[in-house]
Amino acid sequence: MRIKHVLTIIALGVLGASCSDDNDDFKLPEGDYANGILVSNEGPFSNGTGTVSFIHNDSTDVKASIYNAVNNEDLGNIVQSISFTNEKAYIIANVSNKITVVDRYTFVKEAAIETGLNNPRYMVVANGKGYVTNWGDTADETDDYIAIVNLDTNSIEGTIAVVLGPENIVASGDKVFVAHQGAYGFNNKISVIDTKTQEVETTITVGDLPSGMKFDGSGNLWVLSSGKPDYSNDETAGSIAKIDVNSNEVISSIEFGATEHPGRLNFDSNKLYYTLAGGLYELQTSAESLPTTPIMTDAYFYGMVIKDGKLYGTDAKDFSSNGDLNIYDLDSKALLNTFTVGIIPGGIYFN
Repeated sequence: MRIKHVLTIIALGVLGASCSDDNDDFKLPEGDYANGILVSNEGPFSNGTGTVSFIHNDSTDVKASIYNAVNNEDLGNIVQSISFTNEKAYIIANVSNKITVVDRYTFVKEAAIETGLNNPRYMVVANGKGYVTNWGDTADETDDYIAIVNLDTNSIEGTIAVVLGPENIVASGDKVFVAHQGAYGFNNKISVIDTKTQEVETTITVGDLPSGMKFDGSGNLWVLSSGKPDYSNDETAGSIAKIDVNSNEVISSIEFGATEHPGRLNFDSNKLYYTLAGGLYELQTSAESLPTTPIMTDAYFYGMVIKDGKLYGTDAKDFSSNGDLNIYDLDSKALLNTFTVGIIPGGIYFN
């Protein structure tokens, strides 16, 4: 979901203070972990626990393992992602098959969802429900599903069967869009789920291994597909497709070179961004062809988010010691700051 921007919150607070008593119930976020950056760290794959780090907007200090610091317990193995409502954060531990629910600003634990999940990956909130992608048993290509989370009871209230390898998930209006990257296999589908009926409305064919989805300013959905790698013995080119979310049709598609495999799709200031072979590329949404020159080199990031003219990229280093979060000015490409976070930092969020 879209996270409240700090400036918006401040502006609303000032407006509420200057208007009538109708806004007396409005409160600024309170807690040690408001107004800053959250980084989800996967942690060691075979043992140990994932963590969440926090950097306040006005500080250069990193608060490590904030969930453990508040609750004196661990999140579980492989912290895959975090999803949000206005007040809560839902932290998905993939190998532990668990979603930990916390107050997003204090990180005090409110609940844990530990049944009804099987290799959970990502979650989106739509129409008052949570939708979580699950790979199921990776040896079984027919048991993948979306778990429906009742946000009031913090429990799984139903499932929706989908095709192989549901990964990233986004929402627009009454629809949820699921990118099927293929888990340990390969797929090229986007499932469209109607949240009113809780059924798959249709599937859209895109390029192989759809790895990123972003909405543009007009509400169109852009899907970046990495293409099958050379080790698949059936290498295919990456591509980027534009989808009309009303008709569920691909409006346009641009293909990369036969051996080019892009990733890390972002959208900021009416432009799309992606990485390819260590370069960061900028693509106008009106473009009919791909750029040939990167705007930044050495863009080898494990996780990457571009927001308000800044690039936030993580470096997982050796995948067994603490990684870094690097922040760059997108115009000058200057490195603004580096923060040491946890082991295998993957997710970057603004709280």
